[in-house]
Order: sequence, then C-alpha cells, then structure tokens
Amino acid sequence: MSFSRSHARLIVTTLACGMALTSLAVPAQGQPRGPAVPVERAVLPANDGWASDSGGTTGGSTAEADHVYTVTTWAEFRTALAAAKDTPSIIRVKGTLDALSDSAGNTHTCDDYAVPGYDFDKYLAAYDPAVWGYENEVSGEQEDLRAASAKRQDAQIKASVPANTTIVGVGRDARILGGSLQVRGVDNVIIRNLTFEDASDCFPQWDPTDTELGNWNSEYDNLVLYGSTHVWVDHNTFTDGRRPDGQQPYYFGRLFQQHDGHLDIVRGADLVTASWNVFTDHDKTMLIGNSDSASATDRGKLRVTLHHNQFKNLVERAPRVRFGRVDAYNNHYVVQKSGYGHSFGIGIESQLVAEKNAFTIPRGVNRGLILKKWKDAPVTTSGNYVNGRYVDLLAVHNARIPEETLRPDAGWIPVLRTAVDNPRVVPLIVDSWAGTGRIR
Repeated sequence: MSFSRSHARLIVTTLACGMALTSLAVPAQGQPRGPAVPVERAVLPANDGWASDSGGTTGGSTAEADHVYTVTTWAEFRTALAAAKDTPSIIRVKGTLDALSDSAGNTHTCDDYAVPGYDFDKYLAAYDPAVWGYENEVSGEQEDLRAASAKRQDAQIKASVPANTTIVGVGRDARILGGSLQVRGVDNVIIRNLTFEDASDCFPQWDPTDTELGNWNSEYDNLVLYGSTHVWVDHNTFTDGRRPDGQQPYYFGRLFQQHDGHLDIVRGADLVTASWNVFTDHDKTMLIGNSDSASATDRGKLRVTLHHNQFKNLVERAPRVRFGRVDAYNNHYVVQKSGYGHSFGIGIESQLVAEKNAFTIPRGVNRGLILKKWKDAPVTTSGNYVNGRYVDLLAVHNARIPEETLRPDAGWIPVLRTAVDNPRVVPLIVDSWAGTGRIR
C-alpha cells in the first residue's frame, strides 16, 4: 500500500504526538486536485509561497509537442534551452549532464580549459604572501592567464534558462554535474527533481586583501536567479558531492575554496518559492540579496518563500538575507558539530519571518548561533523547535551575543502558505520527502 505525502502528514502527526495536530492535507505534488498531472506539466499550487502571487508560476506546462525536449548530454541541454527561447517549453533531463563534457560527449577536466602558459605552481610562487604580501590584489602574467582560463570554463559550464520554461529530472537520478544554471531577467520558470552537484571553479583567484589572512575566492552558483520573477524551485538536491570542502587542500594557510553558492537570489529577483529541496555539505549556501549597495534593484523585491527544505551539514547562509521579505517555515536544519557559522543571516533592510522550523543540533553547538546579525533589521521568530523542544531563537541569540542584539517583529504576516506542519514532526516529514527522486 502506498501513501501520498498528505496521508503521511496525518499518520506521522498522529503517531508522533498522540493526537491530531494542526497540519493541513493538500495534494503533495504541485498539481491541482482531480486527474493526475504528469510532473513536467505541473504548476505551482495556489497560495504556495511568493511565486504563487501576481498570476502564479506555470513554467512550460502548456508546451506544444515540438517544445518538449528530452536531453541526455550537456550539449543537448544547452541546445534545447536555446531552442526554447521564451515559448512555453519543457526540458526533461535523463541521467547525468556533465558540464565539462564537449559536444561529442567526451568528458574533460579542469586542465583542458587552462590557456597555454597558465601554471598553478607558478601562480602559487608568484603570489605567495612571503613574496607578494597582503596589501595589493594580485596582478601580472599568471593572474592574467588564470583569468583567461576562467573565462573559458565560464563559457562552457553556464546555461541560460529562458522564460516560460519547465526543467524537470526524469526518474530518481537526473543530475547536473559541474554546471551553473543562470535564470537571468526572465519570468515564469519551474525547476524540479534535479541533483545539482559540484559547480566548482577550476581557477579560483587568490585575494590577499580579503581579510587579514587573504582568501581563495571562486565563482559559479549551482543555480542563480538574477533579476527574474515567478520561479519555483522544488524537490531538488544541491550538494558539493564529489568535491567536498573538507577534502580540499590549503594554500597560503587558507582553504582552496572552489565553490560559491548553492542557490543565490539576487539583483531584483522576486516572487520565488523554494520547496522540498535538500541543501547539503556546503559552506555559503544561499544569498537573498548579494550586496548592501544594491538598494536600487533590491528594495521592494526579493520576496521569497522557503518551506519544507532540508538544510544539512552547512556552514552558513540558509539563507542570508538583504532587503528581502522572506518567509521561512517548516524547514529542517541539521547542524554539523564543527565549523557551524549560522543558519539565518540578518542583513540590511531584511524582513525575515522564520516560523515553525525544526533544528537538530549536536551537543556543544550553541543555539544562539542560529541567528547572525550582519546589519540592524527586525526579524520574526516564532514556534521554532530545537531537538524537539520549543526555543525562542531571538531570545537565546540576544542572550548569547548581546553586542549583536536583534530587534523583533519583521513587520508583516505571511499569508501565502499551503500546508503548515507542527514543527515537532517536520524532521520526519521533510527528511522523508525532500530532495530529488521523491516527487509522488
């Protein structure tokens, strides 16, 4: 016998709490009631977060047969995106699309994108702080060659998504490996049932002026929403996968960081719902607003809903918010024992509502770290549970770090929600249903 997610909610809630708690049962798959709708034709349900506002999000659900593509290679994927243009289109991804592979399907490595003359050992020798120091940004022959190599990789691994498009993985193992999806300046996009793995920068730049000790800085988010509207990101898995930070070397005493963000929502992007995704094993996970100086594009925008996502073994930014009116509810945060920075980053003019989330935190990690104040802004936190017990996140933060006291009340009340689960059962529900291959 099989159960839908809404049935599971009722069963789990009853068993876990010994009584029926408030948890609304709705269709689980982002489709209307009635006859089953194929996953690629599904639309965002009414009231399901900010992406349902102002006309909703339908992606390519109305695509004609000649605008339904099934792709098995990165080259085919980019060709389909180009052919889609802004006409309602569905792109079905089968298997692994390796973004470093060429048009013939041959797999390449980072070395294949290095321009002649670039040599990492020479780069290290030229910009060793013992030689170069920490006062000036790097310049010269090897830096120019690094930048040229990075430009070649950039042209290979980025893929631009047009308006009115649905991208959906087929089955349980659809994966984009090493690629960076760019949703820029378009409207009405749905991305579902994909694993995004290791969008790594082959040619990170050494910046000796970034902190007193310098830093390696990298490009490429797995998925970036830049100035786009009405975007639904659902049932995906984001991971560093084959190249976790913990296995990377250190140069000049700093981690050789090859990853940027998992999902960044920036530069006036608006009306976004991210639901039932898994974000795992990463550092800087999600930016909503990428600059304090971007008020001209971001003020009044960056309205984002995050619900029923699993954030597991992350360092920080789940999310970090500037300017945006963000509703984060019913997410499960599984905190790693070492290296944890924060989950919710409170930035300039942000209006974050964090309600009914669940945190699983190991002994020795202070609950006051869940919130991080970057700039003064009010925040609403209510009904959140840590290890099965209610915790006032704002109170414990302010007590733990009084020099970074945060103000209560984000100043708005979210209304665009469908099923709101009791936070005591969120870990079981989210861990059972979030991520790739779990659409039913």
